[in-house]
Amino acid sequence: MPIMNDAWITRMAREHGMIEPYEDRQVRQGVISYGVSSFGYDMRVAREFKIFTNVLSSVVDPKHFDPKSFVEFEGDVCIVPPNSFALARSVEYFRIPRDILTICVGKSTYARCGIITNVTPFEPEWEGFVTLEISNTTPLPAKIYANEGIAQVLFLQGNAEPDVSYRDKSGKYQGQVGITLPKL
Repeated sequence: MPIMNDAWITRMAREHGMIEPYEDRQVRQGVISYGVSSFGYDMRVAREFKIFTNVLSSVVDPKHFDPKSFVEFEGDVCIVPPNSFALARSVEYFRIPRDILTICVGKSTYARCGIITNVTPFEPEWEGFVTLEISNTTPLPAKIYANEGIAQVLFLQGNAEPDVSYRDKSGKYQGQVGITLPKL
């Protein structure tokens, strides 16, 4: 399964709208980097966040998730409480080709601070804004900078198109716009 390079990523973004908005270079000066890299794309985190709170002492249940478990916040810097997490979304909207699967990994700048970004793979023909889970594994509050890099997307090309894509099966997270909570 080949990993796709910067030339392919740029062509797909420009000709097929695979990533919008698209940054055709690595933006690095004074920010946590974002944009195309040699074999990936560093996406940015938007200004909207849902910060986990245990004020109501609810149980986290993926089958019956209580939206009251989050406090909504919008701003240029989000403070994630110690040993907690926030949900956010990407600045970029992605449209994944039928023969591509992505893997997303957190940025090393955040990882070295104990901040882990978890994103599930983007399946063939999935599209939408990415919902990001940002975990603060430290005993201290952690800053997340909006409109800066948060995670790198790697594009893997299958040896053939799948029989059934995410779009074909009407995946429940297809076309998501905002921060999307778990669905059953």
